[in-house]
Amino acid sequence: MSEDQRKAYESSPGSAVMFNDAGPIPGNEPRFWLQSLDITPHDFPYIQPLISDSYLEWLRESAGTQAMKKFSWALLSHEGAWLTGASEITQYLNASEDETISLTLNSKEAVQGMGKGSLEGSVLCAVPLFTRIHGDVFAVMVSVSSLEMEPEQSLMLTETHALLFRSCFYRKLEYVFADDLEKVHNQAEREVHRRSIMFQYVKRMHVQINVDNVLVEAIDSVLALYPKAKVELFMSQDHESGHPLVRPLLLHHWQREVYVRTFMEGTLTIDEHKEPDSIVEIGIPMGGKQGVYGVLHVEVDKSELPDMDLELLSMMADAAGTAFENAKLYEQSNLMIHELRMINELTQRLNKSLHLAEIFQFANHELLKILEADYCCILIYNEELGGLEVVSCNAEWLAKEVFEKDYGLGGLVYHSKEPLILSDYNEERPAESRLMESTHSSSMIATPLTVNGEVRGVVLLTHAKRHYFSYDSYRLLQALTSHIGLAIGNAFLHAEVRRMANRDMLTELYARHYLDEMIHECQTRDFCGSLIVVDIDAFKQVNDTFGHQRGDKILKQVSSIVKTTIRHSDIPARWGGEELAVYLPGLGIQQAMQVAERIRIRVSEETDPRVTVSCGISEWNWTNDKISVESLFYRADMALYEAKNGGRNRIVVERAEAEIGLD
Repeated sequence: MSEDQRKAYESSPGSAVMFNDAGPIPGNEPRFWLQSLDITPHDFPYIQPLISDSYLEWLRESAGTQAMKKFSWALLSHEGAWLTGASEITQYLNASEDETISLTLNSKEAVQGMGKGSLEGSVLCAVPLFTRIHGDVFAVMVSVSSLEMEPEQSLMLTETHALLFRSCFYRKLEYVFADDLEKVHNQAEREVHRRSIMFQYVKRMHVQINVDNVLVEAIDSVLALYPKAKVELFMSQDHESGHPLVRPLLLHHWQREVYVRTFMEGTLTIDEHKEPDSIVEIGIPMGGKQGVYGVLHVEVDKSELPDMDLELLSMMADAAGTAFENAKLYEQSNLMIHELRMINELTQRLNKSLHLAEIFQFANHELLKILEADYCCILIYNEELGGLEVVSCNAEWLAKEVFEKDYGLGGLVYHSKEPLILSDYNEERPAESRLMESTHSSSMIATPLTVNGEVRGVVLLTHAKRHYFSYDSYRLLQALTSHIGLAIGNAFLHAEVRRMANRDMLTELYARHYLDEMIHECQTRDFCGSLIVVDIDAFKQVNDTFGHQRGDKILKQVSSIVKTTIRHSDIPARWGGEELAVYLPGLGIQQAMQVAERIRIRVSEETDPRVTVSCGISEWNWTNDKISVESLFYRADMALYEAKNGGRNRIVVERAEAEIGLD
């Protein structure tokens, strides 16, 4: 190799003079930076495709030269491995070891030699190809020519075509690099455009605190980017939207639609329709931190798919999912605040009353208003009647009705102690319901009414519309009924305390102060009434003879006889000691005498040990000049005193108007 040729291939590291097809180029000029591009030994394992493409281009450019007609060409790697070229050279190199190639790689100089074997009688030339800057051998060009041409001339032509190939290689390298730069530039521009779109999109999304507005913004933004696309949003949440493109996502095991698969798998899904539709369906999950809330479903023509920025659409769907989640949380927090306020107001108003009837009526009214139901019915188990009693209902025809505790939907909830949501009574009917049938309702929500940890009743709410009540309705009803149950428990406790205060613990009769209150109340509304005062004869002698425990037993027996002899509306009380009193509202003196006589006879026959009683009776009516509780008691007491002095076991009416004596 000549010195000029050597300089053309090599340059010292850091040199400002580099070789290319146009001659020396000053490397410090900015416009030549691309021509200073070079490869390093680290790139050698990856440049085979580039060398092969450069070889084909070099063959096309050199096709008309005499050398191409008389020579066979091949390219070897920097390690002497076959890359591309004529088949006879391949066969030759595979069949024999030629020293020309190894000598070229070791000396890094062009070498010529005589062919052997299948190439015997030919000239074999090998020329190393050097990198621009560091002069590393990155390939070896091999030529085979006949002996018709001088070996030196063959080597010179090979070196010349090697330089041409090297120029083709670096030109190809520059093209590839420039193409990569253009791709990077275009990608950067797309990224800037994408970021600009996302910035404006996210900015608009983050100012939305309404769930519907978030969904509308997501759809409108996609349509603005791709006007020809068909866009739909399938939502899995229990959310109704007035937007025509927002639809419920219904899942069935037989469905294989794109949006269903997207929702189930949580990944972007593309489905290309078969001809002749030429339609492509794209499903993009719209999710947040807590899960996937819906699917953005886009349909475009197949020809428009390459222009679709699927990554941008995925980012927009994710942003929409996050905004939807935030708006939903904001909506739920406001709803919770509203519910807490309602519960607080309800509790305050419930606690103002300790009367059960008022509590039931107020609870019925508030439940109708809060849950916007058509009908509300509150059932309480009545132990005396042995069934569920309607204590409050805006369906007046059911008021005060008593149902068996295992009847209908109310009985089902009462026994199961579990709430019930009924979406369509006509389609699913776990039990009969007079409330549902008489009000022509379709939806129902019911929950057990718990008082002090025990189920004491049922609350039923109905509506004519199907699928009216939601999980939020169920949750709110449970919260409200728990507070209603507390208020009822307080009222029950108050009633029990009042009952205990108004009752005599030994006889279970009313106390005297309660009797006074009730007589006074009756005197303000009735036309007449009678009072019977009953005294056990010789009760001190019974205590002295049989003991006080037996005396208490006698007192209980007499009290039981009195209670079972009188009407339900009559008021029996322990007046003091062994004296009992019975007030008979609306009865005159003659009727009172009959009641007293029945009591006297039963006591003498049914007590053990046998005792007798004496009775004093007084009455009042609206014609009396003076009507008072004190005068009524005084007159009855005087009559009793007279009966005692008259021999006991007898009945005496006030002022001795009548007397019944027994022998």
